[in-house]
Amino acid sequence: MSLIPAPILVNGAEHPAQTFRMLVRDLSNGSEGITQGDDLKVAQLSTPGGGVQVGDGSGIVRGRANVFQGSYAACNVGAATVEIAPTAGSPRSDLVIIRIEDPEYEGTLNPAVDSIAYFQVIPNVSSSATTIPDGRTGIPLARIDIPASTATITNAMIKDVRKIANPRREARQLTQTPSAASTAIGGTASTYSYFSTAAGWNIAVPSWASTARIRLDIGGLRLSAAAIYGDISATFGASLIVEAVQVDDNQTNIRRYTHLMGDTLTIPAGYRGTTQLLRARARCFPGNAGTMIVDTASTLITNVEFEEAPR
Repeated sequence: MSLIPAPILVNGAEHPAQTFRMLVRDLSNGSEGITQGDDLKVAQLSTPGGGVQVGDGSGIVRGRANVFQGSYAACNVGAATVEIAPTAGSPRSDLVIIRIEDPEYEGTLNPAVDSIAYFQVIPNVSSSATTIPDGRTGIPLARIDIPASTATITNAMIKDVRKIANPRREARQLTQTPSAASTAIGGTASTYSYFSTAAGWNIAVPSWASTARIRLDIGGLRLSAAAIYGDISATFGASLIVEAVQVDDNQTNIRRYTHLMGDTLTIPAGYRGTTQLLRARARCFPGNAGTMIVDTASTLITNVEFEEAPR
């Protein structure tokens, strides 16, 4: 067969399963993995025992038996228990996966009565394995690193190896120009102060966000009076801090300076779905003699990109 004669969806035509699998592949950009960050998470049983629990969720599994096999959409509704065999006198690592065994390409399962998608345990994988070690069709969910002579699986033994097929991203750029000169920041106490006329930005955090990459630039920072020795950072909400970048010059005249900083921050669960304030701050160290301000000739620019990851 070359070109499939009936594209999806043509009224009155017959559409082979392969056509739908290729559609899944196309819509997922050829990627595979879980759909959202909290899908198909593996954890210990509610009462730890000889198995693990796979949470609900869905994922995309790329077929590996044939180049034009396409991709499968797999879904788990509710929690599923997967048994893990106990170890004897040596430690062992097992890989928990979603396995797709399509008899059109491999095996002898009967789709009318058998589960074509199922959870499978691959025993004796490498203790650093994060991918399926052979060519079977499936996606890895967790590696279970089991000590010797152990029959009870706990969360401490479970290494999450899920990947998101197409992680969500959201980026934005925001600017701010102070309407007046801020209170001068100087001294030698190493104590942070916010720029009084740079109120920052209230930023909505997506409910799915796992990380935030933040860049914050200050153009036209005004340094004056004497040499400056300090740093500038930023806070995001009550607990996250953009890494400080030092300001250190030996000039004594009034001058303008461009300050750049950035960081990758892990988003706490309590931040998701809320609005948090991002705001620049500065301090000066012992030995400092000058001051710094932002004013109407200054511009603050931030780029914030949120990204989803397994959680």
